[in-house]
Amino acid sequence: MAEVKAIHEIIQEISPYYAKRTKQFKEKKDGLIDHIEETKHLLVYDSSTETLEPIYFWLVDLMNNIFSDVTKLVDNFSSSPGSGHFSELSGKATIMQQQGQNMLAQVNTILRSVLNIIYDLKDFRIRLQSYNDLKSEDKNRKEAADLSLKQIWMDKVDIQKGNSSVKAMALGQAGFQTLIEAFLVAKDAESAEKIDLNDRVKRIVKARIEEYNIWLSQSEKELRKRYELERTYLKSQVNSLKLYSRWAKPYLKAAFALEQKEQGRNPDFVNAFNTILLELTLLGKSEIKPPKEIGNIKLARKYYKCTLVDFYFRGIPQRVSQQSHFAFGGRTEVTFRGYVLNEDELKKLEKEIEKSDLGDVLNLIEGTTTESIDKLQEEIDFFIKEKDEGEKKKEKPKDTSNPFLALIGHYDKGEKKKDEKSNNKKSNDDKPVKPDNWTEKAQVRPFVAGETKTQTFDIFDIYKKAHQMASYT
Repeated sequence: MAEVKAIHEIIQEISPYYAKRTKQFKEKKDGLIDHIEETKHLLVYDSSTETLEPIYFWLVDLMNNIFSDVTKLVDNFSSSPGSGHFSELSGKATIMQQQGQNMLAQVNTILRSVLNIIYDLKDFRIRLQSYNDLKSEDKNRKEAADLSLKQIWMDKVDIQKGNSSVKAMALGQAGFQTLIEAFLVAKDAESAEKIDLNDRVKRIVKARIEEYNIWLSQSEKELRKRYELERTYLKSQVNSLKLYSRWAKPYLKAAFALEQKEQGRNPDFVNAFNTILLELTLLGKSEIKPPKEIGNIKLARKYYKCTLVDFYFRGIPQRVSQQSHFAFGGRTEVTFRGYVLNEDELKKLEKEIEKSDLGDVLNLIEGTTTESIDKLQEEIDFFIKEKDEGEKKKEKPKDTSNPFLALIGHYDKGEKKKDEKSNNKKSNDDKPVKPDNWTEKAQVRPFVAGETKTQTFDIFDIYKKAHQMASYT
């Protein structure tokens, strides 16, 4: 899971401004103005009766009234193995894991069914292509399709007659060596009669060609009917796959949310004690536009005043009488920090948080559910949204015959553009944030820094005074 300390380290890494200020602070070269540590305020409450919920939700409501957007970045907890709270949550996590596992088993079963249907549809489509070519105006394609279907009939249908089949008679009986060639050449009984063969062969060819023509018309109808039924079944299976995937996600996410964070050698965490540790981080942000006093400045990117509120709670879980939930009383540390971040830095921050364990687990969940469908979506759409051959627009083939254009890579431009777009997306994600220009550094960021510093202190001061007034009353 993402950690509170990691959030501040990420900001110092991704932001050229804070990275430079942090380096200056460590080397102690220059006096720092509006440094990260100057916009930091700390509140500590230590009471066995005061719980974290009122503190947290009071600050959430306050920040919602001040900022345009408030999000939760970190939500970790750890219960000591010797506490009753640990047993309670472990039981709930086990139930969620079992339910998620059952749903995933259904997803895998349906996914295998979808794969088998797709392979069957591909085989049907190959078979149907011969029937389509049989109706083609191209004489060569029509003849090739007829020969292919006759071969299928001999191998699948006629072969069941045993020794009286066309192949068995041609290969095993004297006087019928020309039977296969005659059958392949004949179109109907009349054309078989015109072939220069003996009467015995002609009679067999006439009978077999009539059987073949009947099979040809009946098999095409049955095959097209089976093809449509398989397509309809594919639709129902895909809908079932999406439904089970949707049902599995809440259980998988709940199982992950109930996982506890490793505390290592943290002295606040003792295995045999009845203890719980909570870590929460809120980010409030609002866009700030430069005032008119600075002048008409057209900014290339937006700037935001941001306040990070970190909660670190060490408490003693106590079960509420005759109820299934727990109440927590203990020591709470609330830290307020102010940052000035532009839109590029905020986007980079979100991507870095997604790379944490939380993002990895959510990607695994997507991989086991949605991604499984997305990988097959192209083939699924091909069969489900398939149009008739006559309705499809024929695209003109590209002229790739010019060797001089090929030498300069003219025919590869389309592919190169696609590759360049995908590579640009990947490279843009990995690019560092651009440093501030002179206007941003000298005018915009100092102004927003002053606003951020004031607002962060106001939130800290408002809550402190409100809490004091409540304690006095």
